[in-house]
Amino acid sequence: MTSAASATGLRRWVPLVRRRWRLLVVVGAATLVLASMPWLWTTLSARGHVYDEADAPAADVVLVLGTAVADDRRSPGDRLIGRLDTAAALVAAGRARVVLVSGDGGGSSGNETAVMTAYLTDRRGVDPRRVVADPFGLDTYDSCARARDVYGVTRALVVTQAYHLRRAVTLCRHLGIDADGVRARCVDCSTASLAVKAVRDYLASGKAAWDALRRRAPAVESPANRQIQEALTD
Repeated sequence: MTSAASATGLRRWVPLVRRRWRLLVVVGAATLVLASMPWLWTTLSARGHVYDEADAPAADVVLVLGTAVADDRRSPGDRLIGRLDTAAALVAAGRARVVLVSGDGGGSSGNETAVMTAYLTDRRGVDPRRVVADPFGLDTYDSCARARDVYGVTRALVVTQAYHLRRAVTLCRHLGIDADGVRARCVDCSTASLAVKAVRDYLASGKAAWDALRRRAPAVESPANRQIQEALTD
């Protein structure tokens, strides 16, 4: 093949390769946008409803979302301590009156709600009559749905770490709770750990959107519980 023929063939292939690369870029960008829609939904829906502890508004109920307990199965883990300390501070400041701790009472790491209750009452001095436990808050969606349906919560402060907060606030608001989020303390959280959790939450936003779209029922359904109303009127 002559050099002229080679040059001609190359000129024919270059535009084709460019068109294919452009198509791949467009398809990749479109895929990324579609995959990010649930995350964008949770982020934009929570806008204006996320606060630092010092700036938090007031509500009768503060909803603390559970997470893994410590290895001894009797103490909260670092992230859970941050959430509980923040909730206790809100109660002490008069910004909340009752704490609803919601988590997995039969979790693999231990009884989350029992550990949360004991920490608040024994270590942080919260009046036991002001702490209500939901042991069937098996995930964020269930915690919000059960807070509304079982415990009659219509307005609440939601406490969890920043990487999780927008998704939690969005789900609670979507389910009919007038929810504002308060960033939980995270003193011992490393940058690497927070980055991993942020990625995990980005991926979890897809499930959150799907649960919200189909109005999924909680995994455990329970009759109405008046503990919060009784605590508020005590």
